[in-house]
Amino acid sequence: MKIASLSALALLTCLIISTAQEPAKPAAPAAPAKEAATERVLFDGKSLDAWETVDIGGSGTVELEGDLMIINQGDSLSGVVYKKPADLPLTNYEISLEAKRLQGVDFFCGLTFPVGDLKKCATLICGGWGGSVTGISSIDDFDAANNNTGSYQKYEDDKWYKIRLRVTPENLSVWLDDKQIVDQDITGRKVSLRPGPIESYAPLAISTYNTSAAIRNVKVKPVKP
Repeated sequence: MKIASLSALALLTCLIISTAQEPAKPAAPAAPAKEAATERVLFDGKSLDAWETVDIGGSGTVELEGDLMIINQGDSLSGVVYKKPADLPLTNYEISLEAKRLQGVDFFCGLTFPVGDLKKCATLICGGWGGSVTGISSIDDFDAANNNTGSYQKYEDDKWYKIRLRVTPENLSVWLDDKQIVDQDITGRKVSLRPGPIESYAPLAISTYNTSAAIRNVKVKPVKP
């Protein structure tokens, strides 16, 4: 019995030593992280195929000139509507672009955008009401000239301006050349288009009023809730 016990003890010792000397097994590879949604280019300077010109009567033409979208001056609203609305994010997103006024005295960038629904839209106006009013039309049925988003900005002809708009369920924010100029809480507020011709430019469009403009680098990207 004593010999058997010693043999068992020796066997156990060998097993412990053998286990300790076994190389550690490599950890199982981590599951690949879900690929994050990325920024998408809506106008790449090569084609206007994704955009459709809207003529409400007296509208200027829209052309590709070099790598720029040129919205020519008309008698009223002129511009283009994005042709693939099903591809658009409806909330928790940012749209950015660069725009400059070539000639005219009214807004050189009217960015119409969806707010949670393709049928619920608003328009960011840059340079309206004589060339300087900037804000969102409409909040609680008040346009940019008459609501808290409106401000007066000085715009120069033939100068590029960076415009960035963020849409979340609770807020609309706008940056002009990296300076935030709109921070509007929309919880419980009515967000809508100003009644009239601009309704023809939903859900996503770029327009001007009695003004010529150049547009480039139109992009959209998701943002974290």
